[in-house]
Amino acid sequence: MKNSISAMLSLFQILVFSVFALAAARSAADGKFLKCLSVHSKITIPVYTPSNSSYTSVLQLPIKDLRFLNVTTPKPKFIITPVHKSHVQAAVICCRKHGLQIRVRSGGHDFEGLSYTSHVPFVLVDIANLKSIDINLKDGSAWVGAGATVGQLLYQIAEKSQTYGFPAGLCATVGVGGHFSGGAYGNLNRKYGLSADNILDATIVNVDGKILNRKTMGEDLFWAIRGGGGASFGVILSWKIKLVPVPPTVTVFRLLRTIEQGVTDLVYKWQYVANKFPEDLHLRLSIRKLNASPGVNQTVRVSFVALFLGKSEQLLQIMNQSYPELGLQPKDCIEIPWIQSVPYFAGFPPNTTLQVQEMNPFKTYFKGKSDYVPQPISKTGLQGIWKALLEVNNTAMAFIPHGGRMSKIPETEIPFPHRSDKMYAVEYFTSWPDAGSEAANMNVGWTRKLYNYMTPHVSKSPRAQYLNHRDLDLGQVKVGTATYAQAKVWGIKYFKNNFDRLVKVKSKVDPQNFFRNEQSIPPVPF
Repeated sequence: MKNSISAMLSLFQILVFSVFALAAARSAADGKFLKCLSVHSKITIPVYTPSNSSYTSVLQLPIKDLRFLNVTTPKPKFIITPVHKSHVQAAVICCRKHGLQIRVRSGGHDFEGLSYTSHVPFVLVDIANLKSIDINLKDGSAWVGAGATVGQLLYQIAEKSQTYGFPAGLCATVGVGGHFSGGAYGNLNRKYGLSADNILDATIVNVDGKILNRKTMGEDLFWAIRGGGGASFGVILSWKIKLVPVPPTVTVFRLLRTIEQGVTDLVYKWQYVANKFPEDLHLRLSIRKLNASPGVNQTVRVSFVALFLGKSEQLLQIMNQSYPELGLQPKDCIEIPWIQSVPYFAGFPPNTTLQVQEMNPFKTYFKGKSDYVPQPISKTGLQGIWKALLEVNNTAMAFIPHGGRMSKIPETEIPFPHRSDKMYAVEYFTSWPDAGSEAANMNVGWTRKLYNYMTPHVSKSPRAQYLNHRDLDLGQVKVGTATYAQAKVWGIKYFKNNFDRLVKVKSKVDPQNFFRNEQSIPPVPF
């Protein structure tokens, strides 16, 4: 008996010693990493550890998808919030030296949380402080830090000029670092293409911790980061963008139509005209279920939301000629400065300030997907979509027209390939207010159900998707070490035949696959 007790005490002592030894080893490793940071930057680097009182707020405040705020979500060992480009260089050098994965966050809108979570020990580099914007009206360009938001960029352009804009997204709090590197839709796409189509230069920290620009990185890498996602290749520090002309006055409208008001015929006709309108007109659809209320049956409502780069009189002529069925009237049209179309498309009143938009970020439990439609969906098919929407909750869709400049750019110009062969893009959004796995599984299931219903109506071989609407349902490798064959499953859907060129660039600039995530581009010897 005494021998048994003695043996148990010895085992307990060994376990306790092992725990303390492991903790000591981890503490020593953490100390070496922090020392490495100080060695490689002359300016003090802001670093947060889990023991720091500000750690949780710094981690969680920018996160927009509440799915990734639960206790089981992996947390970073360190959070670095650079205020100087040398801080990013030090982070890359030291993470590589000490075997830590690096994740880079600009705005926190990542659809799958890959910019701030990982299944292996990692460091989060939050570049929100790298947000300087330098506008040059003489040559119509601007340098914008990767930590700046879309709203900060567009409003600063508007402060300098009422006749310049930029084709970027509809949400003011999206960070331009990730947004531009994935392509970036907006309401000027039919006129000027994507954000990534209007990038003139960039600076990036490579795997060796060196800062490169377009000239020193070479045209292959410059091609890759404009639509191929920057996270597979380095850390984007800044973009040089080409400003685009906009008229001092534009016209917007929003018309609402339900099934009972003939929305099936209207959407069917929209498919034939939206991608053929003059490039100055962007008319998108937002589609959602309306729940029953007293005196009103459950139905589907479609919002027809438009931006026209001109006066309402000309817009009415175009609509009466090409799409009289919609019934646009002069009273529906609102003439405003272009910058006011930004909050209008985000669902705010046109004169809403940037500060108010920033105070109302889209924070919810959320799942998104995307698709592309190459041919018009029949009326029967549309009626099936309405039926599918009525069978789910909390789910909305958006139809984003192509045509115009979008269809004139070759699909190999940048990694984003969805061009002349696509009539419009489809976005799926499901959001819900309740925490917990049961609510998440149910709502994500509704998204998948609607996505599966759409299979006959969308692109095939591959079924294309948009990189900025990252979707891990396509496949993933949790430690970021996918083989070429594994990565091609999702890579060909995001990039079509451009995937192979991205793999070649990756193999050249990061052959050891330091910059990686669950759906990153893999290196392969060629």
